[in-house]
This record gives sequence, C-alpha cells and structure tokens, in this order.
Amino acid sequence: MQRLTKWVILLLAAMALTIGATQPVRPTTAQAATYVYVTRTGKHYFYHRHNYGLNRAKKVYRVTLSTARHRGLTLAATDYKTRPRRVKRVTYRRPTKRRVVRRVKVKTAKIAQASTSNLTHLTYHGHQVVIVNHNNPRFKASTLSKHAWQKYGNTDRLNRVTAANAVLNQRLMPTSEREGLTIEPTGWHNKRTSHGYLYNRCHLIGYQLTGQNNNYRNLMTGTRSLNDPGMTKYENKVAAYLKSSNSHYVRYKVKPIFKGDDLLANGVQMEGQSIGSHAVHFNVYIFNIESGYHLNYRTGTSRTAG
Repeated sequence: MQRLTKWVILLLAAMALTIGATQPVRPTTAQAATYVYVTRTGKHYFYHRHNYGLNRAKKVYRVTLSTARHRGLTLAATDYKTRPRRVKRVTYRRPTKRRVVRRVKVKTAKIAQASTSNLTHLTYHGHQVVIVNHNNPRFKASTLSKHAWQKYGNTDRLNRVTAANAVLNQRLMPTSEREGLTIEPTGWHNKRTSHGYLYNRCHLIGYQLTGQNNNYRNLMTGTRSLNDPGMTKYENKVAAYLKSSNSHYVRYKVKPIFKGDDLLANGVQMEGQSIGSHAVHFNVYIFNIESGYHLNYRTGTSRTAG
C-alpha cells in the first residue's frame, strides 16, 4: 500500500512538471520590475530612467515599485511608448518678386546721344562727350577713297574757323618736333588756373596727324579739358591706327560749333572712319567747358564758379 501511494505521488508530480513546461507563466513587467523612478513632487512613476517624461526633472529618485504605489503614484503614460516624432512645421513663403533690371543704353549711361541737326542748341548736362548719330560718321562714299589729302575751310566773317577735312595716311604725319604756337584765335582771353591755363590753342586736326601747326584756319580757342583728354583721346586712336601700317587710311572731319555770333565755340564735332575697316569709327560732340569756370561764349571771357 505504501509503495502504491509513492507511485501515485510521483505520477502527479510528473504531470505537474509537464503542464508547467508547456504553459510557462510569464510575469508582467510590473511584476518583474523591482525599482522604478520618481520625482519629488510627481504623480507618476517610470520604469526607465531615461524616459523623456523625466527630461525636465531637476532630480530623479530610484524607489521600489511597492513604495511608489504606496504613495499613490500611477504608471506614466509615456512609459514604454516611443517618443512621438516631431513634425517639422513648414511655413509657406510667398516667392520674392524678382526685380528686373533693365539694361541701360549707351546714350543714358556715361555719354549722351544727339542728332546732327541740333548740335547748335545742345546744353551741357554733366556729359562732356556726346554721341552723335548713334556714333556713325556721315561721309559721302566718294570721299572714302585711299588717297591722302587735307583741306581747311576759310574763316567766316567774324574770323572764326570752320570745318577741317582730310583723308589721313601715315605719309601726312610729321617727322619733326612741333614749334610753339603764336596765333590767337577768336575768343582768346586766357588766364592761369590752379591746374595750368584755362584755354589752349586747339588744332582742329591734331599736329600729330598732318603736321599743320601755325595754320590760322586750323586753330580755335578751346578749354584744357576740350583739348585733353577730350579731342586728344580720338586723335590718339587715329594716330595709332595710321602708324600700324602705311596702307591704313582714315576719313576725318572736325567742325567747331558756334552759336549765333559767339566768338568762343560751344564745342566741336569729330568724325572718323577707317577706309576698308571699322577699326576707327566714331561721331562725337565734345563740349567746350571747364569745370569750376563760367565761360562767356559771346566774348571768351570767364569767371570762377561759385
């Protein structure tokens, strides 16, 4: 009887082990956790020390789960949850209106524009050099032959110079040094200024181009700025082209512009065109003015500005 009882007990123990092995009891997280994390004044406890619900806590305490529950704390809603992904707020911005910058034409940029018909009535507005006829010279085709010549117009009834024309070539250029000038053209009332003399004896066609010097039909009263850099800039361009080859020719014209019976010219018109090429190509008007001075064009006298 005792042996039978022993076998029954062993059989029941084996059955219990079998059932336990097929259906193990897994404790919940709350049952398995021994310690939790709390704050001094918080109402919740946390299983994870680095839960983002504790980020702002100045101090965190580690206590047993039973202690936390005894204090009436409840499990934090953020525990065992993934921190919600912060969605980047996109603010719609109205695109900035693109500013369209118009290209400024040459005539309104550094130099002005004029037609050949109104040079007598031009008024100086801060631009000493003015483009004429879109910078295109107006020469008759019959005068564009490769044959060097020069011609100076007669003076008018007031003894003022008129136009000078030429087809320039290297063979017309001087080979000797220029002598001093002695002729006094109309409007010659010169004076010394802080930067030299107010007036120069200006050649219509520069000495370096034809060698004409004390030619009264080729000299006019012009301010320092008219002569240099005004006219000299274009004369140098022509001279450089002629010197580069003895087969180069340039049709050239310089005309002083007088208003009424004025003895001092308001300015000069200069035209140049290389024959057979566009290496030289200009038509400009240059004002006969000098910064810091008021000129009396009727007589040629002057006074300081201000």
